[in-house]
Amino acid sequence: MAYTETTRTSYGQRLGNSFKGIGSGILMFVVGTVLLWWNEGRAVKTTKMLKEAQGQVVEMTDVSKIDPAFEGKLIHAYGFANTADSLFDSQFNVGVRGIALHRESEYYQWVEDAKTETKDKIGGAQETTTTYTYHLDWTPGPVDSGSFHDPDYQGKNSVKQNVDDLDLYATDVSFGAYKLSPSQIKSVGGEEPLYVDGESNVIYIGEDPGRPEVGDVRITFTKVVPCQITVVSKVNGNSFVPFVAKNGKEFTALRLGEVPQEQIFEEAHQANKIWLWVLRVLGFFLVAGGLKGIFNIIETLLKVLPFLANIVGWGVGLVCNLIAFVWSLIIIAIAWLAYRPVLGISLLVIAAAAVWYFATHKKKGAAPEPPAPAQEA
Repeated sequence: MAYTETTRTSYGQRLGNSFKGIGSGILMFVVGTVLLWWNEGRAVKTTKMLKEAQGQVVEMTDVSKIDPAFEGKLIHAYGFANTADSLFDSQFNVGVRGIALHRESEYYQWVEDAKTETKDKIGGAQETTTTYTYHLDWTPGPVDSGSFHDPDYQGKNSVKQNVDDLDLYATDVSFGAYKLSPSQIKSVGGEEPLYVDGESNVIYIGEDPGRPEVGDVRITFTKVVPCQITVVSKVNGNSFVPFVAKNGKEFTALRLGEVPQEQIFEEAHQANKIWLWVLRVLGFFLVAGGLKGIFNIIETLLKVLPFLANIVGWGVGLVCNLIAFVWSLIIIAIAWLAYRPVLGISLLVIAAAAVWYFATHKKKGAAPEPPAPAQEA
């Protein structure tokens, strides 16, 4: 059954919260602005680094022997990642000869969900109703049911056994005559089930896996075995280190299978573009959220008449979004002036045009001025 709690916030409390929100809004605005600036520089530096790396990478066609001619160079090579290391989970007596062994635990627990609805009242007060519902599910860790809101569900969770997750990695992984670095070893993917009883890669702590009960635990084992990989990295003796560009940015890549260097760099460029837009959008929302936090006091002051406050709040939100959009363009453009001058100037022109448009645009459909009366002859 659902459990509900209702709280009431007075008009004075809401005003106080809005004043506090001004400080938070200013902080969000500043963080969003800094993020927008930093992100443009990060993207440009990453692009330059990738182009520099792509211009220096050389093919290593034979990894079966150490070739001094490749020392200190950025190489692209195919080879077999192999190891004789044995990895062993002593707690469950599970082992494998491989590059990695992973143990992941899940717990069958009661989980609390919350849904909140708010209503503005005449006079400025606000009523908040939160509905809590509960369901059983597998979770990555034990759930503290003592903090549940419904007294009937408090203390209902238990755990038959606490089992921490575990990640074991080989220390000696060869790549022909070379050795993979610790960071490269951890980046080798291709996990597959590690069968612990010949049929399943799961150890179940409980009565019946088909009918789980609260407190049951299931432990899943996976492994990474020797496999064919592609490496793009800088040769350092008999191992590898990341390539460092002139601007300080680093690059190294390891992929499963045989992947052409063109594909690796294309994927890196694409990932850089995706992060550029993700962080731009995040920066915009931080700036917009900051402005709304600063000017939310206007809407709160009018909450004595909720319908009027909603109209004003919609308008304030729209204006804040428009200002945030223009501000984001300006910050990006100024950043581009430092990193990409031609594009920066173009974007500043677009931002200036947007400001002029919003400042001078008249409502469509406005009645034209009546013509002057004709003078009598």
